[in-house]
Amino acid sequence: MADWFTGEGEDFHLLGTRCSACASVFFPREDTFCRNPGCSGGELVSVPLSRRGRIWSYTDSRYRPPAPYVSDPELPWEPYTLLAVELEAERLVVLGQAVPGTTVADLEVGMEVEVVPGVLNDDGETTWTTWHWRPTGVAA
Repeated sequence: MADWFTGEGEDFHLLGTRCSACASVFFPREDTFCRNPGCSGGELVSVPLSRRGRIWSYTDSRYRPPAPYVSDPELPWEPYTLLAVELEAERLVVLGQAVPGTTVADLEVGMEVEVVPGVLNDDGETTWTTWHWRPTGVAA
């Protein structure tokens, strides 16, 4: 997930690309060609994406996913919540996990969330980082 996000704290944000010809925005990044079939192509420029958005959909994962998902089979499975979030400015839907401890009972469609740094896995030698969505407390 190199170059999918950058920064820390309030400066943390997802990275996308914008086509200079048609202004289409892509996440994850696109560095080869414009994905818009109606565009003849332009320069792809790295852009920070909105830190906030609104929940478009959500669900929970109550089973241990298969590889390549990393989880310790010796530990009990901990369900986690998945969100589809429509970014504030780009109107692009980005998927991701909610911050640990957030359940579907805490969420509603249209609720505002913000992107924050998260940990995907830590094996004691390496920490793999990702992004999480955190509710801001602002309802639709």
